[in-house]
Amino acid sequence: MDPGNWATDIQGGSQFGYSLLWVVVLSSGAAIFLQLLAARLGLVTGQDLAQLSRTEYATVGRTVQWLSAEIAIVACDVAEVLGSALAFKLLLGMPIAWGVVLTAFDTVIVLGLQGRGFRQLEAIVAALIATMMLCFVVQLWLVQTDWLAVARGLVPIVPAHNRNDALVLALGIVGATIMPHNLYLHSSIVQTRHIIGGKNDIGQTLTLSRIDTLGALLIAMGVNAAILILAGSAFHATGSTAVVGIEQAYRLIVPLVGSGAALLFGLGLLASGQSSTLTGTIAGQVIMDGFLRKKIPCYQRRLITRALALVPALIGVLVMGDAAVGKLLVWSQVVLSLQLPLAMWPLIRMTSNPAYMKAHANSLSVKVLAWILFTLITGANFVLLASLAG
Repeated sequence: MDPGNWATDIQGGSQFGYSLLWVVVLSSGAAIFLQLLAARLGLVTGQDLAQLSRTEYATVGRTVQWLSAEIAIVACDVAEVLGSALAFKLLLGMPIAWGVVLTAFDTVIVLGLQGRGFRQLEAIVAALIATMMLCFVVQLWLVQTDWLAVARGLVPIVPAHNRNDALVLALGIVGATIMPHNLYLHSSIVQTRHIIGGKNDIGQTLTLSRIDTLGALLIAMGVNAAILILAGSAFHATGSTAVVGIEQAYRLIVPLVGSGAALLFGLGLLASGQSSTLTGTIAGQVIMDGFLRKKIPCYQRRLITRALALVPALIGVLVMGDAAVGKLLVWSQVVLSLQLPLAMWPLIRMTSNPAYMKAHANSLSVKVLAWILFTLITGANFVLLASLAG
């Protein structure tokens, strides 16, 4: 749950009502499916996706894959920069451009927190995000919602109007939900599961991993769906002609918390950005170690990623203005979708290879589903690129 998720769900709901709800559900299902494959790869082989890709592919192939993963991390961090800058505006009245600059100093925070009460920080971040999410969910039940129309939103139909905008938002939702660099991360951190030895122990560990993944991502799907439905009910269904972005999204919870809505929304946005920033930093370390066999301290990795993210974020705000934050956030998630096939390809091939997976290799039905998913996402990306070129 990061600013990219919020931006795509809010704009999707305000512009198209419930028409893109099926994208939230299917992309969440795809995320669960791919994360399960990543977990199985890491647990069975004892190596993560980046390490295996370095072994499997020649120099050109693994370099392209590494660069794609790094682009995904930077694009994700652009969203964290913009989300945090918007939070500073809501909390402090600070211009977005200055808020972008201020996010450069979170590297100092990471350095200062190394080995010091990190669990307490995680608890604070989790509490802030949970509070914000609870506000969205509770407000959903307070607004008048046409649940029959919501049910129709589960039918995979592309909205008849503004099809290009719908495609952009759909791919933004896909990128925000799946995040290619998280496939590398999950295949690595899942190895912290303790396996004593033997087939039964691996099987039990895989079962526990499935429960973890299903639980976490089903909750995320529910919250994402709630945000999109709430935006559709509060804005689109009331005849609002202007597309509402994340900049005005705090208005969604004004009826629930009153004048403190901007403050609460800003805190939740800042917390979600920092939480995702920490995840991106760890993913960057896994990817760099796997592809390049280089290990650097956490704060150095954070500094590199943030420096690369600040430039496009600042240029975008200075050129397009503060009002473009929502659009920039959405496009940062589209970039994640464009990188996704380059992470899916090796993941599907390796989990289907008995030389790596032995008895845990993908069954025929899993392989068919995986390649259908790969084809759909890749095809949608090409359609978007063709529409932009035309």
